[in-house]
Amino acid sequence: MRNLKIGNLIRKSSITLGTMFGLVLGVISGPAPASAQQASSSGDVPVHMVVTVKSHHGAQVPAVAPDDVKVYQKGQRDMVSSWVPLQGDRAGLQLFILIDDTSRSSLALQFSSIDKFIEEQPATTAIGVGYMRNGTVYTAQNLTTDHALVEKSLRLPLGFGAAYTSPYLALSELMKKWPETQDRREILMITSGTDPLGGGFSNDPFTNPYLDAAFAQAQRGGFIVYSIYSPGVGRAGRGFFRTDLAQTGLDLMAQKTGGETYYLAFGAPVDITPYLQDVSRNLKNQYGLTFLAKSAKKPALEPVKVKTEMPNTGLVTAEDGYVKSGM
Repeated sequence: MRNLKIGNLIRKSSITLGTMFGLVLGVISGPAPASAQQASSSGDVPVHMVVTVKSHHGAQVPAVAPDDVKVYQKGQRDMVSSWVPLQGDRAGLQLFILIDDTSRSSLALQFSSIDKFIEEQPATTAIGVGYMRNGTVYTAQNLTTDHALVEKSLRLPLGFGAAYTSPYLALSELMKKWPETQDRREILMITSGTDPLGGGFSNDPFTNPYLDAAFAQAQRGGFIVYSIYSPGVGRAGRGFFRTDLAQTGLDLMAQKTGGETYYLAFGAPVDITPYLQDVSRNLKNQYGLTFLAKSAKKPALEPVKVKTEMPNTGLVTAEDGYVKSGM
């Protein structure tokens, strides 16, 4: 009996000493204070991008959850801090339709399709119309949610009355003057993509400084650029080689910014309705992505890969994210 009491006393003493020892360890090796945690993540900055979800094989576009999204930068996986469907009270969109004034007058045959496209956009979408001419944009209608007013602003392109210059110079000017906003900013260009000013006689997009400048400006500002190929007037709008390179330039712009370009061989499309329907489908299936990237010494564009392992689903976004420097 006495031995039992002594054993109990020894066990109680061991428990008490163990508890005290654990408390001491907790003080030494417990969670770091908040200031230390903040310091460890102070090198991260938020990067914001718009991502379009697309389905493969014509299937219905699925909803994508935050856990289904992975972001990689410089081979390292970054943390996704926000993934929000751009619908409801987050559906704000500013969409500018840019028409090349060197386009053929036959483009007017597509106005009924463009009107329908405008009418189908949600009331939350502000739409503007401009005409590209002489390297600048002549605004026919400022951004407005009055879609009927937008339709009335459409007119015949000038054709021979407009000089062939850089559509990318005009695009850059539009983006430069576009005020900052929390809404998405997206552009639909209807153009041949012909740029003798920047691409030389061959219209080579790989040596075009105006195209390069438009890439960078669009990515820094979060602009998504779509384009529909429409032949121009005169000899400048003809030729297999030049047309192929012009379409390549439009395709590069789409890839760089997370948009798409549409064309059918080298002639004018009979009906651009399917193209416009695809643009509308993209606009309805976009998400706002925020991820944490390592702070740069100075703001810079850096390659970003946004992926998902969901079956039959693709994520389309700009090739580069704008990473700002930390405070």
